[in-house]
Amino acid sequence: MKKFLLVFVLAFPFWIGMSDAQQLVYRPINPAFGGETFNYQWMLSSAQAQDTFTDPSADAFGYGRDPMEDFAESLNRQILSNLAREIVTRQFGEEGLQEGSYQLGDYLIDIGGGGGGLNVSIRDSRTGATTTVEVPHF
Repeated sequence: MKKFLLVFVLAFPFWIGMSDAQQLVYRPINPAFGGETFNYQWMLSSAQAQDTFTDPSADAFGYGRDPMEDFAESLNRQILSNLAREIVTRQFGEEGLQEGSYQLGDYLIDIGGGGGGLNVSIRDSRTGATTTVEVPHF
């Protein structure tokens, strides 16, 4: 044991002299953490290649919903927008708005006069939700 310790103590300075070291340098790869911006496309394509998750709500054509359903909803929004513009124009203009019930797509719209202004009730026939708006007279 003493010989081993003696050999180790005598050989240790030589091992120190032969060993080399260098400074460790951290270089980030991800552009979000300070990496090179040109790595973005490579990292994105690598992540997409490894992605095996498929969205269950997306169909084979890449649409999340039915295009015809989107068209019908867009048309309903435009009709309601035009109706709202007409109500405000007639209520604050010189002409009066005719009272009554109107069926527009999935919506039943009741327009009636009240003591303080104009009452507009919009009922969605699909969901049964009702929205009531009162436009006051000025």
